Amino acid sequence: MFATPAFAQAAGGSGGAAFAQFIPLILIFAIMYFLMIRPQQKRAKQHREMVAALKKGDQIVTQGGLIGKVASARDDELEVEIAQRPRPRRPLDDCPGDLRDHPGRRQ
Repeated sequence: MFATPAFAQAAGGSGGAAFAQFIPLILIFAIMYFLMIRPQQKRAKQHREMVAALKKGDQIVTQGGLIGKVASARDDELEVEIAQRPRPRRPLDDCPGDLRDHPGRRQ
């Protein structure tokens, strides 16, 4: 019955508008790449180089927090000497509290 002007117009020239809709998506990807992906790749490369440079006698901290010396280094594993007598050392931040103050401790 009543045709509004928006429906009455012919659909033409939408090629430039379709590209303009992808510009924000491209910008978001570029920002994510430079702020997240690229720095992570750089840190991973530095870690690979550090692991490849490990040799006997180097002091390391494992992911579990054990501190020790590299006893031998092979292609895919390290033998770590944590102590002459097994007394592992741990970072202080890894100690959640003192058991002397624990409420379940027996006297």
